[in-house]
Amino acid sequence: MDADLYDEFGNYIGPELDSDDDDEAEERSDEDRDREDNEPEEMEEDEPEGGVPQNQIVLHEDKKYYKTALEIYGEEVETLVQEEDAQPLTEPIVKPTQQRKFQATEHNLPQTTYNKEYLADLMDCPHVIRNVAIAGHLHHGKTTFMDCLMEQTHPDFCRAEDQDTRYTDTLFIEQQRGCSIKSMPISIVMQDSRNKSYLLNVIDVPGHVNFSDEMTAAFRIADGCVLVVDAHEGVMMNTERAIKHALAEKLPVVLCINKIDRLVLELKLPPADAYYKLRLIVDQVNGLIRTFSDEVEPPLISPLNGNVIFSSGRYNICFSLLSFANVYAQSSPKLNANEFARRLWGDVYFHPEKRSFTKQAIDSKSVRTFVHFILDPLYKIFSQVVGDVDTCLPSMMSELGIKLSAAEQRMNVRPLVALICKRFFGDFKAFTDIVSQHIQSPSDNAQKKVEHCWTGPMDCQLATEMFKCDASGPLMVHTVKNYPTNDATSFRVLGRVLSGTINSGHDLRVLGENYSIQDEEDCRLMTVGRLWVPEARYDIEVSRVPAGCWVLIEGIDQPIVKTATLVETEWHEDLYIFRPLKFNTKSVVKLAVEPINPSELPKMLDGLRKVNKSYPLLTTRVEESGEHVLLGTGELYMDCVMHDMRKVFSEIDIKVADPVVSFCETVVDTSTLKCFAETPNKKNKLTMIAEPLEKGLAEDIENEVVQIGWNRRKLGEFFQTKYEWDLLAARSIWAFGPDTTGPNIFIDDTLPSEVDKQLLGSVRESLVQGFQWAAREGPLCEEPIRNVKFKLLDATIAPEPLHRGGGQVIPTARRCAYSAFLMATPRLMEPYYTVEVIAPADCVSSVYTVLAKRRGHVFKDSPISGSPMYTMKAYIPVMDSFGFETDLRTHTQGQAFCLSVFSHWQMVPGDPLDKSIVIRPLELQPAAHLAREFMIKTRRRKGLSEDVSVNKFFDDPMLLELAKQQDFYSAF
Repeated sequence: MDADLYDEFGNYIGPELDSDDDDEAEERSDEDRDREDNEPEEMEEDEPEGGVPQNQIVLHEDKKYYKTALEIYGEEVETLVQEEDAQPLTEPIVKPTQQRKFQATEHNLPQTTYNKEYLADLMDCPHVIRNVAIAGHLHHGKTTFMDCLMEQTHPDFCRAEDQDTRYTDTLFIEQQRGCSIKSMPISIVMQDSRNKSYLLNVIDVPGHVNFSDEMTAAFRIADGCVLVVDAHEGVMMNTERAIKHALAEKLPVVLCINKIDRLVLELKLPPADAYYKLRLIVDQVNGLIRTFSDEVEPPLISPLNGNVIFSSGRYNICFSLLSFANVYAQSSPKLNANEFARRLWGDVYFHPEKRSFTKQAIDSKSVRTFVHFILDPLYKIFSQVVGDVDTCLPSMMSELGIKLSAAEQRMNVRPLVALICKRFFGDFKAFTDIVSQHIQSPSDNAQKKVEHCWTGPMDCQLATEMFKCDASGPLMVHTVKNYPTNDATSFRVLGRVLSGTINSGHDLRVLGENYSIQDEEDCRLMTVGRLWVPEARYDIEVSRVPAGCWVLIEGIDQPIVKTATLVETEWHEDLYIFRPLKFNTKSVVKLAVEPINPSELPKMLDGLRKVNKSYPLLTTRVEESGEHVLLGTGELYMDCVMHDMRKVFSEIDIKVADPVVSFCETVVDTSTLKCFAETPNKKNKLTMIAEPLEKGLAEDIENEVVQIGWNRRKLGEFFQTKYEWDLLAARSIWAFGPDTTGPNIFIDDTLPSEVDKQLLGSVRESLVQGFQWAAREGPLCEEPIRNVKFKLLDATIAPEPLHRGGGQVIPTARRCAYSAFLMATPRLMEPYYTVEVIAPADCVSSVYTVLAKRRGHVFKDSPISGSPMYTMKAYIPVMDSFGFETDLRTHTQGQAFCLSVFSHWQMVPGDPLDKSIVIRPLELQPAAHLAREFMIKTRRRKGLSEDVSVNKFFDDPMLLELAKQQDFYSAF
């Protein structure tokens, strides 16, 4: 063996050796050689990049057994890879998209009696447009009346025999509950008695008092209110509130007395008594208009003035005196319908034998004209159809000139009466007449609307342009409502175009409620998406909407929370917003929510943001304890909010705490001593006292009877004349708190001889901020302060600006206000509801019993005229009102019905700072312990210490001063 062929380790290092297979290779066929020649090429293709040989050692984690999803499916396919057991087998990896179903919609545009292009053309003519809100009490027939309007303009519209379609109740929850929750607009073309076409923008307003925020939003974009009153129940709680609110919004009110069929079929009143019942309703409405109107002689309503119509939505009846007179004029061409109509109401009598009209009844044969010419024929139609149809119907139909087919004659009573009345009275032209004659067009009402709603000066160019209601002017749109889309991911915004023309695809500026010239942060540039004309269950898409019309806008909802002002981008002068909605009730019911699964908190927050957009009066906030709180008007309101949270917007399981209420903090005496506080740098010292405000002043501030923006002379005159303040105090008012309409007052009661007014003026803004901070969160349980007057008696201010900054003065002013508050006998206030209960006479005692158990009391009790029902009005604490309706129905076997709405704030009995009171869990507390119990439980819920800490609000020198007082320890 040659040693040169091997190294020292025995490895072969000699020349390459020939393979033993060479001989065999020669014997192979040409075919085999070709195949062998191709093999190296294939192997080269499989070799990895960089020419690394395949026998290289590859680590286990670097080995590649399968191709990646990108190599298999390509770049355009989205793939999802999940670990084993990350999802249950029942849940698909990629979920199919689910369409949320929470509202009824039309899939195709239905047929209408007019051309939809004609409707779009009428939008360019503001003088033939009427923007109307239909308001009234719950179950007085507003939605059914809207059904009649839709039936007359939509030939394919069908109504069931035994129930109403409720076309404007689009939400499934509205149909299940049988009451409207959202105000819903429709735009239709109708003709008046002279066959002139009008574009009517009508919005159906919920009648439940819990949803009066929807009424506020509807009134803001309307030019007039049609008040619907049930002929049986008459003027009820929400009827009264609707009149008051409409007059506050400067809207004309016209009356529609609905459900007159109930006088015949349910109450079975004789025609003469039915007249007195209708007349009582007119007189009651006029009495309320006189009470709530600011005018000396407000325009009153009367059938003779043409601003009252009578209707029955279920039986297709709608007439005014003139329209009924026209029915007689058709059969007697010589009859002057206008003159005849003037004699159909009031103390005018007709003698059938003498065929003459008199102002007094001559004898027993004289009949009141309204009874003889209107109610008697109406009663005959009902009685003869409901009675012996086979014998009476043919003769009556021939007399009225109405033809019925054999199939129609075999119909059930209710649809048959509705059909006969529809053919006898015709379309609702009386409604178009009353709206067109007594409610102004957008162009005529533009100036009054802008003056009431706009915050800017009335002498600027933008206001002048809006007064014209010109489609070619600068764009100004006021949005008031947000409606969720079908998938509930975004919102369409309902607004009224006051000037200019809004076009789809154009850019505009969205000014929020916090926008002002000084603070322009709440302003966003957005692009308008599609535009629609609203029609309840379907919408008509348009490319442009001119001034005077209502419009649904897509694509701009992201920055809008409640209301907004839309302006064009090219306008470079000062911009002002439309006033935020001013509601006629308060959100006092508080509900804390959290997701059952903590990982779903982002979904719940998104749901909170969406319900906040959807409900105008809903307030959402996060307490310092971290709990998410919803504030609404009542139980039904909060129930609907939680339904939307769970079923519409979030679709998650949410845990809800027991409902509680908002409280207020107040004082009943003047501070026992002057309370002072020093700034942390010891360079400034403030002295204040607190005392209660005069009765009625807090309500005047909240209702903007007096405004802090008035000049000092006007402000001084108001307080001097109405509340008998002295001139110095009246002209030294610095602020209302906690905001510009807050029910507390901050007064500078210092004297120029004792205080450097110039130095004091330099920190005025900081002092006001400290006062407003204190008024927003009181010392008892961090609830707003109410009905308190804070007086600044003395102030030592550092001359150097460095030592009197906001960081020093603001917390000190707050602490000083708190100490003055605690020295003035503090008390808690709780909200009270006004409850209206309708019940039969034999259930009245049960109502009193249920109210007495819940600290409530009746303050008015009277029978409903011409009816076996009683109506009772009572006050009940909101804290004790939860479950009241269920309790009431249980005790009255379901015969009593109640509605509750916020009324006023009232003192809670007892001293909240009395430490001698021991609150034992699960025990009913006596009345004198309630204030203490409410305060302690509210503080616990908010994560505060159980009792009010004195050291937190009093400086050491102040504590020494207090120690000298004999009653210090007894007070705390």
